[in-house]
Amino acid sequence: MTALITGATGGIGSALAEELAKRGIGLILASRNVEQMEKMKRRLPVPVEVVPADLTRKEDCYALYERVKDRNVDILINNAGFGILGHFSETALETELEMLALNVEAVHILTKLFLADFRRRNRGYLLNVASSAGFLAGPGMAAYYAGKSYVLRLTEAIHEELRQEGSAVKVCALCPGPVQTGFQKRAGIQGGMKGISARKAARAGLRGMFRNKSVVLPGMSTKLGYLGQKFLPEKLVLRMTYAIQSKKKG
Repeated sequence: MTALITGATGGIGSALAEELAKRGIGLILASRNVEQMEKMKRRLPVPVEVVPADLTRKEDCYALYERVKDRNVDILINNAGFGILGHFSETALETELEMLALNVEAVHILTKLFLADFRRRNRGYLLNVASSAGFLAGPGMAAYYAGKSYVLRLTEAIHEELRQEGSAVKVCALCPGPVQTGFQKRAGIQGGMKGISARKAARAGLRGMFRNKSVVLPGMSTKLGYLGQKFLPEKLVLRMTYAIQSKKKG
């Protein structure tokens, strides 16, 4: 088997690559960070192909697919992404557009292209790394939450379409809460909960993907948070979410 992972040079992506390598699955890594991908290639015990790609650019998404479409990719993991902390009225527009291009547009393009191949072969696995943020509106990180909601709902809808078709293709959304990665630093987050390990999130995501789960919520606190917000008034959830984001400013 061969798996393509975007954004595999750190955090959950790196943990996903390591877990798949343990299973003897060959890897194609796509990222802007060529140096880090080459380091991973040297230490992982499986064949690894490194593909330099800036997935904030639509043309690079198409070029990535064209480069690997004949490799019989069995697993696609859309993991690349980042967040921005701050009020919507204050965050930089260009940075937000770059984030949405990576977190939403790249996921949409690659999912669309590879899913067509998977359906034609009637096999394949697709894991979109969303977030528990996808279940909520996110004052304090408005665009990030909205983007992750898109990824979550898109993935859920595709999962049901495939089920209705009787397809053997498996599609899953991984929705972690806080995870111990470099995400917080890039987003400008200084406080907040410690979160689970990237390895725990990766293992839960792969387990759910292989078992054909539509959504995976790794960690007990994430599951409890999801259940809790379903029984609270939306206005209260919004205020609680805002309070949580405000604490992340340090």
